[in-house]
Amino acid sequence: MARQHAQLPVSSPRLLASAIGVAITAGSAGQMVFAAEKTDSKASGNAIALDATAITGEAQDSTSYQVEKASSPKYTAPLVDTPRSVTVIPQQVLKDTGALNMQDALRTVPGITFGAGEGGNPQGDRPFIRGFDAQGDTYLDGVRDTGSQSREIFAVENIEVSKGPNSAIGGRGAAGGSINLVSKKAHLGNSFDGGFTWGSDQTQRYTLDGNYQFSDTAAGRLNLMSHESNVAGRDKVDYDRWGIAPSLAFGLGTDTRVNLDYYHLESNDTPDSGVPYTIPAGGSAARTKSNPDKPYAGGDHSNFYGLDRDFRKGRTDTATFAIEHDLSDSLTIKNTLRHGSSMQDYILTQPDDSKGNVNNGTVWRRANTRVSNTDTTTNQTDLFGNFYVAGFKNSFSTGVEYTREESQKSSYNVNTDTTPRTSAVTTNCNPGLIGAASGYNCTSLSNPNPNDPWNGAISRNYAGTDTQANTYALYVFDTLELSEQWLVNMGLRYDHFDTDYKTYNAAGTTTSKGDDTSEFVTGQFGVVYKPAENGSIYASYATSATPPGNTLGEGQEGNPLGGTPDRSGNLLSSDMEPETTKNYEIGTKWDLLNDRLSLTADIFRTEKENARVQVDTTSYENAGKTRVQGVELSASGKITDKWQVFAGYAFMDSEQVDGGPLGKANDGNELPNTPKNSASLWTTYQVTPKLTLGGGAFYVDDVYGSVANTTMVDSYVRYDAMAAYKLTKNVDLQLNVQNLTNETYYDKAFSTHFANQAAGRTALLSTNFHF
Repeated sequence: MARQHAQLPVSSPRLLASAIGVAITAGSAGQMVFAAEKTDSKASGNAIALDATAITGEAQDSTSYQVEKASSPKYTAPLVDTPRSVTVIPQQVLKDTGALNMQDALRTVPGITFGAGEGGNPQGDRPFIRGFDAQGDTYLDGVRDTGSQSREIFAVENIEVSKGPNSAIGGRGAAGGSINLVSKKAHLGNSFDGGFTWGSDQTQRYTLDGNYQFSDTAAGRLNLMSHESNVAGRDKVDYDRWGIAPSLAFGLGTDTRVNLDYYHLESNDTPDSGVPYTIPAGGSAARTKSNPDKPYAGGDHSNFYGLDRDFRKGRTDTATFAIEHDLSDSLTIKNTLRHGSSMQDYILTQPDDSKGNVNNGTVWRRANTRVSNTDTTTNQTDLFGNFYVAGFKNSFSTGVEYTREESQKSSYNVNTDTTPRTSAVTTNCNPGLIGAASGYNCTSLSNPNPNDPWNGAISRNYAGTDTQANTYALYVFDTLELSEQWLVNMGLRYDHFDTDYKTYNAAGTTTSKGDDTSEFVTGQFGVVYKPAENGSIYASYATSATPPGNTLGEGQEGNPLGGTPDRSGNLLSSDMEPETTKNYEIGTKWDLLNDRLSLTADIFRTEKENARVQVDTTSYENAGKTRVQGVELSASGKITDKWQVFAGYAFMDSEQVDGGPLGKANDGNELPNTPKNSASLWTTYQVTPKLTLGGGAFYVDDVYGSVANTTMVDSYVRYDAMAAYKLTKNVDLQLNVQNLTNETYYDKAFSTHFANQAAGRTALLSTNFHF
């Protein structure tokens, strides 16, 4: 049976990236060192090589875990004086921990979990920040990155996580916070970083990061990546991707600077179908809060419940043109124009518990399919700098934004009913129906065979949904210095968000349509007291707004656009109002040990006060309420010149306060994907000038999959270790062992049906070259 899906040219560009690895290994280390020394001697009279951050600000130690300022000009003060919780994962932490994608990187930030792709959620990154779904709240260099995808980090300099409602800075959504990926850009100076990683489970990864200075003010940078791997402890699952990210910069070091950046990523995976939850004898309807069901693979945690028909292909393209001009020493204007597109195409099999199975040792194989394309065009103009009024300094940033987003979503027809059988077969799954009797749609819980000769029919289903949205926004931020001890941080944003959708059948005939226009103002306000230059105590308030149609069909909408159909297909009426979230936070931040180590602590309370809930059999209203409150602690930087640490702890007490008349049964329950306790510790120590040892521990408490608290994944502790050795000043080796104890744990919990199992013990040996 031929797969009916779009073919992506994944293999051809891999030849280029693989050739890089061959070229790197072709020469001996000694020849590389000799070449580098010649280059050093020739370049002694040239411009000094700077980090990317040095283009617009002061150079920082590129090996430090400490970051002093966020990249966006919307943050108008250093982090120590910013009255909200902001965690920056720097490049060195990404390198030392062996992170290979965004989910890998974010495990170092407590208070973030990941949800599974199902129930309207596409496959890809679905982070939860402080218990709130943030899959639509990821940004690239401060611009919203719409479109579901699994994000790579080969072209990422660092990752900034802002916790608490963040619509004032990022726009709609961001009820729990936002994630900003800061890309690698061309900079002054010549440099070359290349490497290859070979590891367990057939891991092969090649990367290249080269920067070349063309003239006194112009430079180019190129990042390449090729990655192949299976997944430790999981049968059949594999990942295959490649990417390229060129960058050009002109006018560096002058009053006018221009950046041209492009990013391309393609992937071709066999996705993980997950592990089914146990189920009581009475079926899924008999699940209870007192004894929640947990994932169970029938005694073998490597079991894969998918079929050879499964695939997942993805493509992301992003082009950015940015021009920045210094109007004076204290005033800069910047315009960013970006167009991006992302595509997903997949058929994957999910272990379904809805056929009266699992409790009798069987699993029903249900196909989950998607074909989606999302295009986004954004123009954002920022004016930032500082000025004095009545002797008081104001560090400000203001701007305007226009964004056009378009999303098309359709699917496949997967006909699983191709073998003659009784009608009972389509409603039940029992041991007698395992194999050919059910067309291989019913399989064994303990011994599934992904190579079963399933011969069902697959065809494209061109029925789908198109969604478009326009955003017009104005914003302004200011940090007012009343004195050396007192600062006031303010931010305000106005959004006009209009969106419309239509659904259509396979013939292209429109079957339903709707539209909505939302206007909302969000803000932030904080007061900072500085008892010393290196420390602050703050209190802040911030809001967010999530309008109908927030994710454009690229995620499950808690506040969907248009009426929601009941079981009979009738549309239910809705208020169509934005959901709003408020955050109250008190905290303190300190830079200690000669400003080498940053410590933070905060107490917060986040409330969503008008969540959309069903109030009767015919209508929805914005009348629900949820709440998350807790404590966060963090430490990042150097304890000594040789000892670094990146650590944090989060306590989150979550609750559905009011689920509306039809949802009151869950009032008082914990929110899904919100662990009470989570903690991370990563630390390294330079034993000798050449040898560095490191390790980490990551803890996540029990996590419920549903607000009914009837499905759950257990708490876990994962341990990692690393060792890095410098063969020469240009060549180093690094060994990472992740999940050192081979702990079996689950890192994604869906509300029903299944949870996703994390990778087992994984060893990665990297050889890196620097010139």
